[in-house]
Amino acid sequence: MTESTDNIASSNPDKTAEPAIPPREKINWAVEIRGLVLMLAAVVAFHSLVAKPFYIPSQSMMPNLLVGDRLVVSKYPYGWSWVSASFHVLPREDWRIAGKLPEYGDIVIAVPPDRNEDYIKRVVALPGDRIAVVNGQIVLNGRPVPQAIEPPLELPVEPNAPCAAEDYPNLKVRKPSGKQVCELPVLRETMPNGATYLVIDHMRQRLDNMPEITVPKDHVFLMGDNRDHSADSRAETWERGLGGPVPLANIGGRAEFITFSLKGTETWNPLSWWDALRKDRAWQSLRPAIVQQDQKRPATDDRI
Repeated sequence: MTESTDNIASSNPDKTAEPAIPPREKINWAVEIRGLVLMLAAVVAFHSLVAKPFYIPSQSMMPNLLVGDRLVVSKYPYGWSWVSASFHVLPREDWRIAGKLPEYGDIVIAVPPDRNEDYIKRVVALPGDRIAVVNGQIVLNGRPVPQAIEPPLELPVEPNAPCAAEDYPNLKVRKPSGKQVCELPVLRETMPNGATYLVIDHMRQRLDNMPEITVPKDHVFLMGDNRDHSADSRAETWERGLGGPVPLANIGGRAEFITFSLKGTETWNPLSWWDALRKDRAWQSLRPAIVQQDQKRPATDDRI
């Protein structure tokens, strides 16, 4: 007597059946957290020792830096100090590791003596220099720093560059094309080492004159390129200035290049970001041009 078909089928189960799914391994949260901590430590170390991003919130360095510029600041050119640490968490001290001296014309990050804020200014005097300001012109070691008149700079009027009448009276103009621009009078300033760059000086104001001082050892004197709208070494701390020469230990790095810049027209919508880009500013170097001594232009705006 033969077995029934049903019995044969039941004694030979289907060989193509899926295997049982093994149970998932439990997440090792200790390992995950350790990985996140190590990644964060690496970011903080890079930010403190190598480079960090920086945003320009003010007009004090116009025309070379505009509100809305994003740039990279290198942390190592002048060595490291308390100010190098991210968020300035270390106590203020005067020590420096591998300290080096900035050069005339360098754009640097500085912290004022009474606040943990980052200022961005230009080095215009070094330790031991005698510096004065007369009618807006720097006098360095008894000699006026040359300032040559350049054609007016036409800066487009934008939300991040509004050319407000209280700051720039009578400088906002409408071109025949209908475009509004801020016609800024600019001067080309050239330092003793040949570093040359543009500055704005469009009105007479109190900080245009400063009696001569000697920059102390391990200090530098800093000024903004927008001379009539910069709280820098000329201004007291109660004016939100730097209160005089800045200790080298308070210099946190050197501005290197612009990564991108926004006009201020952007919104939360990512589709607006492309139109808000100032496309001609990306990747511009922030190191000053250097001219040879015999190529320097004479000072054609001698106000001394």
